Amino acid sequence: MADELALHAPPEPAVGLRHDIERRVGSRRASSRGTPERRRIDRRRARLRSLIFTSLALVIPHSLKHGAIKVIASGARVSTTIDSMVAVPPSKAYEGVIREAAALYRVDPFLIRSVIEAESAFDPSAVSRAGAMGLMQLMPEIADAFGVEHPFDPRENIMAGTRLLRELLDQHRGNLRLAIASYNAGPTAVALYGKVPPFPETQGYVKRVTGLIASARDAGDDN
Repeated sequence: MADELALHAPPEPAVGLRHDIERRVGSRRASSRGTPERRRIDRRRARLRSLIFTSLALVIPHSLKHGAIKVIASGARVSTTIDSMVAVPPSKAYEGVIREAAALYRVDPFLIRSVIEAESAFDPSAVSRAGAMGLMQLMPEIADAFGVEHPFDPRENIMAGTRLLRELLDQHRGNLRLAIASYNAGPTAVALYGKVPPFPETQGYVKRVTGLIASARDAGDDN
């Protein structure tokens, strides 16, 4: 599976890699991001934007007919009616962005989707106790390193998380299990042990993500 996920390209500088033992420990933050009150305000605003993005992504018109909703544009009046709405399952709401990120960074979309499911269960407003944010649970220093302005915006979040996966795959020469372990525990911990670290959380995380990938492949879920 590692061969399927890694393209043998020369590794680039891993500017966004995590460097601490445990990703979810609050001390992982590398620099000040303003006062605590300012951070709370910024996160509340970002979560509000995320809710708007999510509502637009999860609900789409099923059929449109002439009638009730009136729109005025260029002096012309147009009327239409939304008879029904179809909710898109959260697991399918971000497929376009996932495929875009997969193509841009040469990362298997199965891996991206499985990391999102394991990290946030497709909740774009998720926040961990340590401050990890959004669909792929970006830590603040990762968001800063990758220039993410709105970490709760699904597209920005997925693009940055996928870029991090690409760097980890390159660092570990395509070894899928080590890349996944580094996403959870940080590359320093993986380098220290030379294998998946003996942390229950990390070992469970690797098992979960690889299991999700295998299940999706077995089901032929390539939508």
